[in-house]
Amino acid sequence: MPTDSSCSRLHGIVPPIVTPLAGRDELDLPGLGRLVEHLIAGGVHGMFVLGTTGEAPGLSHRLRHEMVRETLRLVRGRVPVIVGITDTSFTESVELAAVAAAAGAAAVVALTPYYFPAAQPELNDYLDDLCAELPLPLFLYNFPALSKLWWELPTVERAMQNPKIAGIKDSSGDMIYVHGLLRLARGRADWSVFVGPEELTAEAVMLGAHGGINAGANLFPSLYVDLYNAAAAGELEKVRRLQPRVLEIAAELYTVGKHKSSLIKGVKCALSLLGICGDQMAEPLRAFREPERDEVRRRMLKLGLLPP
Repeated sequence: MPTDSSCSRLHGIVPPIVTPLAGRDELDLPGLGRLVEHLIAGGVHGMFVLGTTGEAPGLSHRLRHEMVRETLRLVRGRVPVIVGITDTSFTESVELAAVAAAAGAAAVVALTPYYFPAAQPELNDYLDDLCAELPLPLFLYNFPALSKLWWELPTVERAMQNPKIAGIKDSSGDMIYVHGLLRLARGRADWSVFVGPEELTAEAVMLGAHGGINAGANLFPSLYVDLYNAAAAGELEKVRRLQPRVLEIAAELYTVGKHKSSLIKGVKCALSLLGICGDQMAEPLRAFREPERDEVRRRMLKLGLLPP
C-alpha cells in the first residue's frame, strides 16, 4: 500500500467512495470516518471522492468542498485520494480542483462535460484550457452512458501528449475500447488505465490495466484488493476462485428494484446494513424503501455477507 499521497502510476483498487449523508446538504461525518477506516483496513490503494457512486452531480458545491476536505483530513495521507471535478461550469471545476489541491489530494478526475453536445475538437480545447488552470494531475473519466460523450481514442491519444494528464478510468463496459486504451498506454510508462465495472477488472488487469475503481470495494475492500493482486500477479487459480464472488455481489446487490439507480442505492443500503454509514441519497434519488431494503438484507444473508 502506498505510504504517501503521490499519484505517480496510480494502481490497484481505488474505491469510488459513497458520500454519507445525514440530511439534505449535510455530510454524515461519523459515517464518513467509519467508511474511510473500513477502506484503509481493507488494504485499498487509494480513494476516489466525488465520482458517480459518490453522487457528485447531486451535491451542492459547498457540500462537495466539505466532502473533499473532510475525506483528506480523515485519510491523513495514508493512501492517495483523487477528486472528481466534473461540472457543467468550467469555473466550478477549476475552483474544486483548487480546494482538492489545498486539502492534499493527489489528482483530479474529469468526465466529458455533460448536457452540451461537445464535439471531439472542442473536448481537445477543453482539456488544454483545463490543464492550464489545474494545480494537480488530471485523470480522464469515460462514462458515455451518463455523459452521452466518449473520450474517443484519438482524443485520448492527443491527451497523452500532455504530461499533466495521468491516465483514464473507463466505465463504458466496452472491452474493445479498453483494448484500445491499453494499446495507447504502451506509449507512456507513467500512464494508468482503470476500469469501473468490477466484473471486468480482473480480466482488464491481466491484459495490462492498472486497477479498478469499483463501487463494490466500498463494501468488501479486501476481496477486491485480493482479486486485483491475484490478477496482477497472474495467479489464475486464485482469480478463478475470487471472481465468482465479485460477480455474485454485483448480480445480487445491484439489481434490487427496477431502475438504473439500483447500483448506487444497493451499495448505500448494504453499507447501512453493515453499520458503516446511512443510506440517505442525494435528491432526486431516494433510498430503498423497506421492501427493497429487506430484499438487500435477504440477499446479503444468502451470500454470507451478514451474520445470521
